[in-house]
Formats: sequence, C-alpha cells, structure tokens
Amino acid sequence: MKNLEQTNYRSALQAVRNLKEKHGNTWQAINAENAARMVAQNRFKTGLDIAKYTAAIMRKDMADYDADSTQYTQSLGSWHGFVAQQNMIAVKKHHQTTSKRYLYLSGWMVAALRSEFGPLPDQSMHEKTAVPSLIKEIYDFLRQADAIELNDLFRRLEKGEDVQDEIDNFETHIVPIIADIDAGFGNEEATYLLAKQMIQAGACAIQIENQVSDAKQCGHQDGKVTVPHEDFIAKLNAVRYAFLELGIDDGIIVARTDSEGAGLTQKLPVSQVPGDLASQYLAFVEAEDIDINEAKEDDVLLKRDGKLVRPIRLANGLYKFKDGSNIDRVVLDCITSLQNGADLLWIETPTPNVKQIAHMVNRIKAVVPNAKLVYNNSPSFNWTLNFRNQAYEDMLLEGENMTAYDRNNLMNAQYDGSELCYRADEKIKSFQMDAATQAGVFHHLITLPTYHTTALHMNDLTQGYFGKDGMLAYVRDVQRQEIRKEVSCVKHQRMAGSDLGDDHKSFFAGEKALKAEGANNTSNQFEVKSTTLKVDKKLKVPA
Repeated sequence: MKNLEQTNYRSALQAVRNLKEKHGNTWQAINAENAARMVAQNRFKTGLDIAKYTAAIMRKDMADYDADSTQYTQSLGSWHGFVAQQNMIAVKKHHQTTSKRYLYLSGWMVAALRSEFGPLPDQSMHEKTAVPSLIKEIYDFLRQADAIELNDLFRRLEKGEDVQDEIDNFETHIVPIIADIDAGFGNEEATYLLAKQMIQAGACAIQIENQVSDAKQCGHQDGKVTVPHEDFIAKLNAVRYAFLELGIDDGIIVARTDSEGAGLTQKLPVSQVPGDLASQYLAFVEAEDIDINEAKEDDVLLKRDGKLVRPIRLANGLYKFKDGSNIDRVVLDCITSLQNGADLLWIETPTPNVKQIAHMVNRIKAVVPNAKLVYNNSPSFNWTLNFRNQAYEDMLLEGENMTAYDRNNLMNAQYDGSELCYRADEKIKSFQMDAATQAGVFHHLITLPTYHTTALHMNDLTQGYFGKDGMLAYVRDVQRQEIRKEVSCVKHQRMAGSDLGDDHKSFFAGEKALKAEGANNTSNQFEVKSTTLKVDKKLKVPA
C-alpha cells in the first residue's frame, strides 16, 4: 500500500507538534521527529489492526485468482516468530514483494514443538492457548522486522542518503496467516472463544476441520472420525460470529474435510425430512439388512428404502461408513460448507496428484462455480516416489522401454540423472501451477517445512562440528554462507533489535544513553564488503 508510512509519519509529526504546543515546557524534551519516526516504525498497533489489513489482502487475492487462475498464493508453515520473520525478510529480498505470499500456522507444529507437555502427536492435546500465543509471537517478530528495516532507512536518511522514496513506499513484512484451529477444541462455544483469541492476535483466516474434536487425528494418519454436517456448520457459524463481533467483517474461513481418509462417524444425525443433510449423511453409513426378530437388545436400527437395517457399529461405539463412499462424502462436505459460510476449502488427499484433486473439485464446481482450495503440499507425501510413479505411468503409456527401471525401487539414487527423474522433477516443479489452473487450488502451503529444515541443518552441522571439521563446519557451512548470501541475521545483534534500541535510548536519554554500538562491538567485523579475488593461476597452493 503506497505512501502509508509517509502518511503515518507526517500525520504523527503534526499530532506530536500539536501536543507539545498544548503541554508546553513539560514536553520540551520530546522530539516530534523522533516520535513520528517511531509511529511510522510501528504501523500496526493491535492484532485486530493486522487482521483487518490482512483480510483485505486475502479477499483481493481471491478475486484476482477468480479472474486468473495463474494468480495463486503460497505459504510456508512456521513454528516460531523468528522463523516467520526470516521467511518474510527473505521473500522481500529475493522477490522484492510479499504479494501473494502468506504464512501458515500448523496445529501439527504447535503440538510437536510448542506445547508445555513436550512433543505431542497431532491430536489436539496441546494447550489451545498455544495457538493464539504463536500468532501473536509471529506478528511481534514481523513488526520488529518492519521497525529494524525502517530504522536503518531513517539512519541513512539522516546521513544524507536519498532513501526518502524507500521510506515513503516501504512494504510491510506483515502478511496474512492461515491459522489452524484443528477441530475447534471442544463444542461450538469453545470454538468461538478460541477463534476470538486467534483473531485478536492477528489471524484473518481460520482453518477448521470436520473431525470429532476429542478424537482428532492428523489428516495423514488413520483412525479419523468425522462429524455430521449440522455439527460442523455450527462451528463454521461460531467462527463467523467471532469475526463479526471483533469487526473483521471479511474474515476468511477455510473449511477442511477429512472424509477422503476417514471411515468412521461418532454420531448418527436425526433426519427431519427425507433427503435432508442428515439423511444424506446417514446414507453413507454401512448397514446390514435385519429382521426385527433378529435385533439384539439395545441395537440401533434404521429404516432405509422401506427395509429395516442395522448400522455397522464397532466395539468402541463408532459407526462405519460404506467402503468407496469417501469421495462422495468429500464432495458433499465441500458443497455444504460453501453453502453455509465457508470461503475456502481444504481437501486432504492420499497423494499429490492433480488429476485426483481436479476430479473432486470439478464435481464441487458444478454446484459452486467459484469454489477454491487451500492445498497442503505435505511433507507426509513421498514426493519423489509419487511423481516418479506418475512419470513411470506416463512413459509406459507413451510406449517407452521401461526395462531399465525397477518399478519397486524408483527411489534409488541411481535414477537421479535419468529421463524418469527429469520428468518427475518437472512435474513436481509445475505441480503448484498445474493444480492452480486445473484443480482450483488458490493457495499452496507446506505445513512443516521449517520442522524438516531445522532437523536437516542440525544433522549436517552436527556431523562436521563434532567430527574432524570442528569449527570449520560452522564457519564454512553457516557463517560464510550467511555473509556471502547477505542473510539478514548474520548481524544477529541488529536482528534482535540492538541498533533499534540504541536509537530509542538516544531519543529518551540523549547524549547520556549507554549504547551497544561502538568500536568494541564485534558486529562491526561484518561491515566489510566482500570482494572478488583475482587468483594468479601460477600461484601454487601447498597440499
């Protein structure tokens, strides 16, 4: 949004000048320019300010996608504010804008990494307060990124550099968060209360799934139990009421269906008239024909097509859905959610296959033409194996000789440079665009990328540091790379707010301020610009 920082600065400057005039000599130590600069560096005062701003961004992006399906959006999941901050700093650095880039807050990562109980499985066992706390933490770090970058610009301006246009057109690091509320952590009132906390922390988009709250499972695991549509609609309503109460009129609800992989239900809803939602849900429940005389004491019976049937009930009291009914249930779930207040859909699939996604989405679009998906590019998929299998099938259909490949061992590194590998990797590379244009995917996210990158980097650093390379492992593979790639946190003191704090202390205490920067600050070693060395080819380096 152009010129907002300039507007904030100028209006704040005049406001402080007016206050100084009003309060007279008691405010003489307050510098209006410094105060206005701090206002510009803290554009968003509350989480609700952020939710309003980011909801408008998402609504515009959704409209852009409806007009042109190549205009999809993306995000990476973050489990800490610093991770989210570095993500957005890198986005601005490499792509010059945060447009169409969001953040994802994964319930899986909250459970695994942020619970006071320690690491937990994705079963809604973590503290519900951990979710809004992480949202707030992320936005605190993103606001800090704004303040640090703008502070650097104001410093350069004071030195006479021509950076006024950069200040006036500064793009914030604040972007939308799609936040996972799992199955709502209880009944609809519990969902409403938690949704309010998440929105107040800054969430403009809340993702909720149709599993039973107290039996929730990760979408990529077995044992999922879904709820009847009426129960889920009540929770969609609860989230919408929370948005409306807090003044976020265009808040986004992402309705997730786990029916593709769920084979059980906890409840048999009550049908009021033939063909209603409850009746359609009940039709998916597996049942066996029975004579009334065969019924056992306390059996649950249904009348179906003029016959008496007994729903298949497991020892734990759960009811089983008919085999092969999962896709029909997904389609009905999605249509029902969109017709009852949801804005976007989330469908879990067994593999990342554009044709499979499109098959379901096209059936939904036949009823709701502008249906749009949020899709999880999940690390739970073996992407290499899935797409090598897809490429193998394509090559077979084209009549290629496939005897060089062992179909049962396609992950083998020996195939990495093969035609099969090339085709598979090209399909992975284009997957997001293909799914956006062919299967209605508006937003692509990776739920757990920073979980896996942290583990991978620790594995690599540990191998060398505790081995023969010692400190070289850190210097060569971390610090030297940070310096040469100009990663923002190479000067970690600055990234933590040291320079910003020094300037603030100068505002507050003037020449008496005790500041961290100076000749003895070792961060000054990183001010040296890297140069390209010309190497004498005749120079012999000892072995």
